[in-house]
Amino acid sequence: MSDTVETLILDLLEWMGPSPRPYAEAIEAWRTSCPRLPVWEEATDRGFIARHRAPGRGALVSVSPAGADHLHKHRQAPAR
Repeated sequence: MSDTVETLILDLLEWMGPSPRPYAEAIEAWRTSCPRLPVWEEATDRGFIARHRAPGRGALVSVSPAGADHLHKHRQAPAR
């Protein structure tokens, strides 16, 4: 996988943040038809994104434990 896709996967995981987001919002922002930049697809295939449903909220996505671990290993938290 290209360095660009790797960096964008980390950006996606950061964008999703600690709280679940509506699936429709996430897929609209991150899905691509470009075969060279399969960010959403690659993150999903690697198990970095968890999908679930919530009553009254519909389909949600969040960073999975594997995704959080990947993000922690590859991005340092900003200094405060």
